[in-house]
Amino acid sequence: MERRNILKLALGAPLVPLAARAGGLKPARDSFSFAFVGDCHIRPELGADRACAQCFEQISASPVDFVIQGGDHVEDALETGRARATLLMDLYQRIERAHLRKPIHHVIGNHDCLGVFPKSGIDPSAPDYGKQFYIDRFGPRYYAFDHKGVHFVVLDSIGMTADRNYEGRVDADQLGWLRADLAARPKGMRIVVVTHIPLVTAMRCYEPESWLDTPHNWTFVVNGREVLRILRDYDVLAVLQAHSHVYERIELNGISFITTGAVAGADWHGSFLGTPEGYTDITISGRTVESRYRTYGFTSVDQRNVPI
Repeated sequence: MERRNILKLALGAPLVPLAARAGGLKPARDSFSFAFVGDCHIRPELGADRACAQCFEQISASPVDFVIQGGDHVEDALETGRARATLLMDLYQRIERAHLRKPIHHVIGNHDCLGVFPKSGIDPSAPDYGKQFYIDRFGPRYYAFDHKGVHFVVLDSIGMTADRNYEGRVDADQLGWLRADLAARPKGMRIVVVTHIPLVTAMRCYEPESWLDTPHNWTFVVNGREVLRILRDYDVLAVLQAHSHVYERIELNGISFITTGAVAGADWHGSFLGTPEGYTDITISGRTVESRYRTYGFTSVDQRNVPI
């Protein structure tokens, strides 16, 4: 994303400490952990492919039950031609298959949509245009699954705009599906929601001023209030978010809004706004949600002080 290229940050930061909704509780019998991985932005340059493999190997060696990939698998399908986008997605899937030995669930990200920006040269009539490029590789753009008594709802938060751009938005058909899906759950069932673009974030308080010049709201879901009105009638433990490349945790009305940092950090140029390259381990025990941000030992070309 061009807005991130404005800041070639390599700030460096310690691990973000453990954050928990409640402490001192004994693990429930149905306690489990999983890895929430966001923004791999894979490419053959800058050592990104080797770094993703390194990250996936660390996750594979950990005791997590499964992985959720929170979107933006590649850098970039939005504005590149089909040949480059296909090369990138092939590369991502090859690395994932070779190095991530855990069950995985995927989330659509803005950079996973083919040819949306006119610069790509791809006509919107192409059969793999936009989100179809993702669907052909990973399946439905929104869906649900259950694990050990927790119902996970995966949303598509990429709203396509008439001027061949995007914003954070959950479309009307999907809102209807969400209402029906949650209404069909047993009363009191624990819910976790997953979205690429955040529903709730503090990014507008500290993001670079240059990001405000984007043609649409790329920072958060513009109709997030509609989504939250649906969620408030259910036992939602957490909303997992990606996109911003910064680790955040916000507690609001009993829900933990957890945004993971990026596997890619500042697009493979070190830490981004203090969050280094990494992913988030999530542990659910009863109604307690713990999150811990983990790095995986990658050293960017900036930190190595060698030519790109």
